Amino acid sequence: MDFSGFLAQLLNGLAEASSLFLVAAGLSLIFGVTRIVNFAHGSFYMLGIYIAYSLVERLGTGPAGAVGFWFSLVLASLLVGAIGALVEVVLLRRIYKAPELFQLLATFALVLVVNDAVLWLWGPEELLGRRAPGLAGSIDLLGRQYPTYNLLLIVVGPLVLGLLWLLLTRTRWGVLVRAATQDREMLGALGVNQAWLFTGVFALGAMLAGLGGAIQLPREPASLMLDLRAIGEAFVIVVVGGMGSIPGAYVAALLIAEIKAICIGLGTTTLFGITISFSKLTLVVEFLVMALVLVFRPWGLMGRPQGASRNSAPIEAPLRPGSPQFKLLAMGVFILLAVLPLLSGWLPYATVLTQDVLVAVLFAVSLHFIMGPGGMHSFGHAAYYGLGAYGAAVLLKAATMPMPLAMALAPLIAGAGALVFGWFCVRLSGVYLAMLTLAFSQIVWSVVFQWDDFTGGSNGMIGVWPSSWLDATSYYYLTLALVGLSVFLLRRILFAPFGYALRAGRDSALRADAIGIDVKRVQWMAFVVAGVFGGLAGALYVFSKGSISPDAMAVGKSVDGLVMVLLGGIQTLLGPIVGAAAFNVLQDYIMRATDYWRALFGGVILVLVLVFPQGIAGFCRQVGDWWQARRAAPAKTGVAIAPAEKQA
Repeated sequence: MDFSGFLAQLLNGLAEASSLFLVAAGLSLIFGVTRIVNFAHGSFYMLGIYIAYSLVERLGTGPAGAVGFWFSLVLASLLVGAIGALVEVVLLRRIYKAPELFQLLATFALVLVVNDAVLWLWGPEELLGRRAPGLAGSIDLLGRQYPTYNLLLIVVGPLVLGLLWLLLTRTRWGVLVRAATQDREMLGALGVNQAWLFTGVFALGAMLAGLGGAIQLPREPASLMLDLRAIGEAFVIVVVGGMGSIPGAYVAALLIAEIKAICIGLGTTTLFGITISFSKLTLVVEFLVMALVLVFRPWGLMGRPQGASRNSAPIEAPLRPGSPQFKLLAMGVFILLAVLPLLSGWLPYATVLTQDVLVAVLFAVSLHFIMGPGGMHSFGHAAYYGLGAYGAAVLLKAATMPMPLAMALAPLIAGAGALVFGWFCVRLSGVYLAMLTLAFSQIVWSVVFQWDDFTGGSNGMIGVWPSSWLDATSYYYLTLALVGLSVFLLRRILFAPFGYALRAGRDSALRADAIGIDVKRVQWMAFVVAGVFGGLAGALYVFSKGSISPDAMAVGKSVDGLVMVLLGGIQTLLGPIVGAAAFNVLQDYIMRATDYWRALFGGVILVLVLVFPQGIAGFCRQVGDWWQARRAAPAKTGVAIAPAEKQA
């Protein structure tokens, strides 16, 4: 790469940094004030580019095309800000006091609803916008043509940064925003209307995301995949720069965009006889940067050190062994699942769906092991699921191992990955821990996605079938037995001294450390245990489907696990089982019922979050406790009255 090419790539990095900064700055503002991890922020970015496309097609043509084009971009960002304000008033105000993970679940459901709304309004095809009037050409850059529009984008980032700085430091509203970032409770005690302050901040953050999408219209087409891509990059930038730091977001956006641009410019290079494809690193370079920053500077480049994160969930009652009625119910369900294949003549699809549910149950239970009793939120649990699946496939296909041995060793491969990643993760807490798990997961996904000779790359691996002596029914019984045994073992671990030590570290790390519990070591071992059983779920999945692809360990799979745990209830051991069953059955039924299944499924999740914030299993437990207390009340009243009557 010559000097002109290198300079062009540096300028491309500056242009890309502006768009990334606009999205990340809005996300950082929203989190700093409302403390909501807004998973739907990428949806506002996507709405910005789609709305800008429609406005430009109507206002950006004719004699006043130039004025209409630029007015359309600004108007699109304002409309997205208004949509953000509506979302905050209608939905988010109801869940501000809910635990962080339930807020994440609600905003994830909003992603599904918005995605299908965009599909309904604009269709599935990519929409290519018009070129910017007056900036459609290029300039000569040392003999190389460089797009003029990119020069405008280079200016937009610092300009918005300066305007935000003036807004937050030179206005009363900005002072209130900074005060809310430091101490929301004290701000409310001083008589400030926090509700409208939160609405204003959310609208501003959504408007910035919409502007970030709108200005990209001349550079890239509007597509339905932009929301998840944008939110992933925004999370990385906010964490690298420091949560709540606007200058940090710009520095992080600049750093990551420049590194990616340089990787593209270098292409495939030979160093010391080794051929390295730097262009492929663009898929994972931001997560490598985030992992390094979180390991050595957990609070980000320009963030402030934070104290240990406290468990935000409500106080849990001590775990109780299953009652005789519960054990009879569990035995009845197990027997019912065992006789299900005998009913295949009447229910031919039930066995296939139940086997998928069983695998999902094991995946959700393994994630709940570190999230509920451990209090460690993971956004990357799919890494261990994928390591188990690919480990089994590679051992069977490449190492020609027999299927039983491959299935036995696959969970150990996943456990080894959890052993390495967990050592770094348990040294963090809260959102930073969750984002580091996401970084490691994306690094593993990138390796699998690009290692064509070993993993099949994006095509995955096929022909991974069980041994010939295991027909479909036999494999169903094997899955049922392994999942049932795994759930039983995880439950027994939680009632062992290790489980009590794990929950002690979650509830009060200082007190647990004072009585001699090595909290970090216990959490590290919990990561390994969860990784082993998550890997077993992946191995069961790959042999049931006969193939595996990188999608099985992508971010979406980790989000599915979070949704399962939260739907069922994070505070009950039965929660992940109920949540996994409800999630898979609902998803299967809705996907077959309508083309807009995401919106319907997201609506169901929103209803469950608003009506049953404690989860399905948690709600059922509360109803059971209320019923038992009501039945016991007359008996207690009778015991209390009898002595008084006797004395009279």
